Parts: sequence; structure tokens; C-alpha cells
Amino acid sequence: MGRAFEFRKARKMKRWSAMAKTFTRIGKDIVMAVKDGGPNPETNSRLRAVIQNAKAANMPKDNVARAIKKATDKDTANYKETLFEGYAPHGIAVVVETATDNNNRTVANVRAAFNKCDGNLGTSGSVVFMFDHVCNFRINETTLTMDLEEFELEMIEFEVEEVFKDDDGILIYAPFEQNGSIQKYLEDNNIEILSSEFERIPTTTTKLTEQQQADVDKLLEKLEEDDDVNNVYHSMEI
Repeated sequence: MGRAFEFRKARKMKRWSAMAKTFTRIGKDIVMAVKDGGPNPETNSRLRAVIQNAKAANMPKDNVARAIKKATDKDTANYKETLFEGYAPHGIAVVVETATDNNNRTVANVRAAFNKCDGNLGTSGSVVFMFDHVCNFRINETTLTMDLEEFELEMIEFEVEEVFKDDDGILIYAPFEQNGSIQKYLEDNNIEILSSEFERIPTTTTKLTEQQQADVDKLLEKLEEDDDVNNVYHSMEI
């Protein structure tokens, strides 16, 4: 197994621990998708992907329908996606992905978290280059009409980096830029997409002592508590 597999395993128990937080994030994703491409999932590939993720998270269909309807209201504010970069204690690089309808609030909250936890909020481009931006798809193995090895060969043209199985299906990892092409291939070939995401995988990681890890975790947890924060990535070895 490669780097993406290890990254996924390490993050599995950390991500979206609270169901309410998960639904809040998906609700924002629905608003952004509808504002970007309209409320019809048949003609809006971004919205189709969000609905798949909602289903994977067991979000009730009524919640999804209400979120789509709300997003079509011209008075519903759109969310702006903003990236923050900086360093946690002990030189650990941190990238924070946010989606907010109040950028001033989000900037203040993220800066305060770094300051209170002995970190340093950096400038744009200061650490993001230390992470590979990737897309991933989880697919239903039973909808494949070929064996896994043959499927991996099919994926080569999309620059797919890793294909591996876990308890919940088959995972595909590829460069961020290939997301649209892979989604189209899977849909055209009637391969069921269970969920899809974007992630940032550190190119190198730093091993810390137990106490040093606790220092970094304090900042990570503070950031993840913020409702405007979607994802927090770091270069600490777990």
C-alpha cells in the first residue's frame, strides 16, 4: 500500500467525528454547488457528487432536498472557500480549508487559534506546496465489469496514483486536476460512486515526541472546532 492508503488510515477516526458537523459541511457544499451550477443534479456534476457524499454520511433525503431548495433562494448567502496556511508548534506545517459567509469572522477565528496555541499564521503559499492536492473516489466494487487489476490499467490514463480496497469499497486517488475526468469515466461506465473528496497529503512528515504531539493536537482541535473550518491538514507523523 502507498502513501495515500497510510494517510487515509491515519485520518479515518479523526474526520467528521460529530454528525452535526458533517451535515453542516454538506449543507454548505450543497449551497456552493447549486449557486455554481444550478439545482438539477443531472446537469450539475458538482451537486451530484455532494448528494453522493450526503448519502454516504446517512444524511436524510429531506435534509438534502431542503438544502437544495434553500440554496436556490436569492437571499441565501453563498459561501467563500478560503485557504489558510501556517505552522503549529515544533515546525509542523498546517493547511486549513474553510467555507464561510463571513470572511472577517473566519480570519479572526483562525488567527486567534494559531496565536493561542503557540502557532504562526503564515502568508498565502507559505506551506501549501508541502502538500499534494488530490481527489479521491470511493466506488462500489460490485458495479465493476472487470477485475481490479484491469481497472487499475484503465485508470492509468487519468494519472491515478493509487487504487486499493478497504472495508467500504474501492478507493481511487489521483491528482486534483483529474477529478472531472474520472467522475465522467465512472458515470459513463455505470460504476457507482459512493463518495468523493479532495484531500491534501503531506509530501514529508515529521516525527514528534508524545508531548510535542500534544502541543500540535491542541491547535488542530481548536481549528477543527470552528464551524467555518472544513478540513485541517498537517505534516506531523501520526
